[in-house]
Amino acid sequence: MSLTPADLDSFIAEDLGLRAGAHQLRSRRPLVPLSSTHVRIGDVDYVNFASNNYLGLTHHPRLIAAAEQSLRRDGLGSGAAALITGHTATHAQAKTDIARWKGTQDSVLLPSGYQANHAAVQTLVALGEKSGGVRFLIDKLAHASLLDAVRGASAEFRVFPHNHLAKVERLLADAPPNQLQVVLTESIFSMDGDAADLAGLVELKQRRPFILLLDEAHSSGVYSARGADISVVTLSKAMGSIGGAVCGSTQFCAALVNYGRAYIFSTSVPPWVAAVASEAIAVMRDEPQRAARVRSLARRVRQAVGLNGDTPIVPVILGEEAQALEASRKLGEAGLLVPAVRPPTVPKGSSRLRITLSCDHTDPEVEHLLDILAEMKRQLG
Repeated sequence: MSLTPADLDSFIAEDLGLRAGAHQLRSRRPLVPLSSTHVRIGDVDYVNFASNNYLGLTHHPRLIAAAEQSLRRDGLGSGAAALITGHTATHAQAKTDIARWKGTQDSVLLPSGYQANHAAVQTLVALGEKSGGVRFLIDKLAHASLLDAVRGASAEFRVFPHNHLAKVERLLADAPPNQLQVVLTESIFSMDGDAADLAGLVELKQRRPFILLLDEAHSSGVYSARGADISVVTLSKAMGSIGGAVCGSTQFCAALVNYGRAYIFSTSVPPWVAAVASEAIAVMRDEPQRAARVRSLARRVRQAVGLNGDTPIVPVILGEEAQALEASRKLGEAGLLVPAVRPPTVPKGSSRLRITLSCDHTDPEVEHLLDILAEMKRQLG
């Protein structure tokens, strides 16, 4: 018997009730951005320690001016997929600027980093089908979009323990001789804020050849990474806007334009997005103090919570969902917006606060955050 709309709604209500009981229900709340690091929710203002706006570029006057100029010149939307009429001179300039910035021969713009990962994987699958097939080796903590892309393409894959290169080497050694091997990982991992062993991966490539696809969503603009065959960058984090790009050789980017379904069947990003990407790259070149500042703040906060490194993603692992939600609530009472991250985004038992830093956070704001965290730690014993 078919479900009626009412039956479906009842089923959904029951399911969401179970999620709420497990402290895993998600919902949206409108907010008003006040600046690169401040938001208003309802009638309360918060210091925003939840955004990926690492370099504070969302409100940079040069990027806003670039968007305004493009809107007047190019119009609001691209109006079509890039292969129809959606690839303007502004898009062409941005792809050239992105490739030069990343040190690759070419790049392809997409509406999001999620779609960029899908298009890159779809292209590799299509190419693999013309020879001995393809197998993807995926770091256990790699972003969901990479795993979704591989599963969506019905490709063969294996998941290896986080940063466990000895396991990667064993998998490569056992691979069929004609099968394309692709390692998928992130340069900076989105939930733990730690880094991939890029030096180890580059060294491993000398012994066991493979294609390295590196998701640089959380490192783009803050770090420079080399050694990947294919890089995926986002324009929505440190670069302050929206969209993504796949960077690689001229031949691979040409293949993506022909085989990357997430690219072929998507309307192109608006021209103003492309214009802002070009300007963001120029600002990062002209104002290197932004990256230096956010990494300095990250060292300070990470050291205070017992972590090494200087990545601006700082996890404070608390365990169960209810603990993370309560900690987030207490920080909110202190005027600090810090989200609770819960399963299935992170493994069960590792619910956490996820603090993200911007170069525009002030020293007093960071001190206030650390004071509240220290007080919560004392209360927990």
